[in-house]
Amino acid sequence: MKFLFLARWQAALRYHDIPGAGAPLVFVHGLGCSSSSDYPSVAGQERLAGRRRILVDLLGSGFSDRPDEFSYEIEAHAETVSSVIADLGISRADVYGHSMGGAVAIVMASRQPEQVSGLILSEPNLDPGGGFFSRQIAGQSEAAYAEAGHERMIREAMAGGNAIWAGTMAASSAIAVHRAARSLVKGSEPSWRQQLAALKLPRTVVFGEQTLPDPDMEALPTLGVRVAIVARTGHSMAWENPCGVANAIADALSEGC
Repeated sequence: MKFLFLARWQAALRYHDIPGAGAPLVFVHGLGCSSSSDYPSVAGQERLAGRRRILVDLLGSGFSDRPDEFSYEIEAHAETVSSVIADLGISRADVYGHSMGGAVAIVMASRQPEQVSGLILSEPNLDPGGGFFSRQIAGQSEAAYAEAGHERMIREAMAGGNAIWAGTMAASSAIAVHRAARSLVKGSEPSWRQQLAALKLPRTVVFGEQTLPDPDMEALPTLGVRVAIVARTGHSMAWENPCGVANAIADALSEGC
């Protein structure tokens, strides 16, 4: 594992840099998750094995540091991922972002378009309001969530059979999760959907078969965004069907995303 020390925050952002050829593929995870947990089984699939793959743990998650002074908002996370790409001397990269990580990837591509060749996003946050879990988290005060809400959500995830998310949540800062959830609920102006529509680069949005129907299957192609489906999975597709996710990414890359 490697790291980038962010002097402004006196914190290390850590990532795996798996050697390979061609344009690098950067992975950005969702709320309460970590790329070091979610994506080794995706990145190791045969169709991605020849590429350079960079698995980033956002600040507050996985192996990265947890500075209390950091805002953990989507825009702030996008800035740190952009800093990793710049520090590695990468001219352009393809970026895969899941859920919250999709919003992070969109913001990064909007602010630093010269860094991004294309986007592959799996069920990204595009609009204000957040999702089921982010609304639950943001509905509590930061103090209340840090004191009891975070541990309660971990216990509920375990009881509900979601042991992987329980584990990555346990490795995440409660403050980081709460502030990120609040950012997802608040949204952005312009919205992440509007930013995605305005981007002049190849874009693919991937859906899990079990989350369908979704109106964006029809809406996004009208914005020039390609859509794809991963079979036999819902929102947690990297855990449920890593081969299917890798194939969806590889298909997107082979078609220019």
